[in-house]
Amino acid sequence: MAIETTAPRASPEKILQRIDWTVIRRLDGFLQGDYRTLFLGFGLDLADIREYQFTDDVRYIDWNVTARMVTPYVRQYIEDREVTAWFLLDISPSVDFGTVHALKRNMLIDFVTVLARLLTRHGNRVGAIFYSGKVERVIPAKGGRLQVLRLINDLANQPQLKRAPPTNLTTLLEAALRSIKRRSLVFIISDFISAPGWDKALGVLAQRHEVLAVRLYDPREIELPDIGPIIFEDAETGEQLFLDTHDKKFRERFVRAAQRREYEIGVHLRRAGVETLPLSTEDDLVKTIVRFATARKQRTRRPVK
Repeated sequence: MAIETTAPRASPEKILQRIDWTVIRRLDGFLQGDYRTLFLGFGLDLADIREYQFTDDVRYIDWNVTARMVTPYVRQYIEDREVTAWFLLDISPSVDFGTVHALKRNMLIDFVTVLARLLTRHGNRVGAIFYSGKVERVIPAKGGRLQVLRLINDLANQPQLKRAPPTNLTTLLEAALRSIKRRSLVFIISDFISAPGWDKALGVLAQRHEVLAVRLYDPREIELPDIGPIIFEDAETGEQLFLDTHDKKFRERFVRAAQRREYEIGVHLRRAGVETLPLSTEDDLVKTIVRFATARKQRTRRPVK
């Protein structure tokens, strides 16, 4: 269900200023400048060696240590002096789901702004690929504040489509495979509601780059509230369906279908060895990023003695 807003759009400068004051300053306080915590593992410099975990990339297994310890160990890396990061942006109509003040699209824009600002502020480069049923544009990776403003401007001015072909993330992932030449840090920002088959391209992408899946969702996509008769409209096809949410059995079927979809998406991501950051329209972005950074840091505290 797509929801339109008529509020005037803020300028890129205003958006960046808001993010600097409301998010970046808070992150500076929580992380105390230790942004390596966020990007640990996304680079080329050896940081540590720790015991293998199920989702680890087998290419990083240290066979000498493994033979000595009689259990698999992997090499852990910190970011190189210059990281090249890419944002693969799913801006298909389904990201316009949410409340008037908290669309998935809003979370996408804020997340990209925050990460682009953090990365470029530390001398790194960022680029982006826009997808909305087809690949709209590729923004080459560059550094600096102007690059961040360009990303914000293009996202803020991306029209909210009334209709689009059904989302197929394979198209976006294959475009990334063609466009990103150097080994990079890749953020896939999507709700992952897509035609099947994208997991194969994701597996190839994860072999070539360090990939993080940022999963956008709204709680109402997972559990339907009891709000009476409503009309649902598919944001991409325009198909409408009258539903009575007072029907308890229908709500239970809705939950089961959503849980099955969530499970299948999770399986595809885990099989590709891709780390996942869930991002809800009701989340506090700072707390979500800090929670993610803390979890990453805890996974690195198991050095070989």
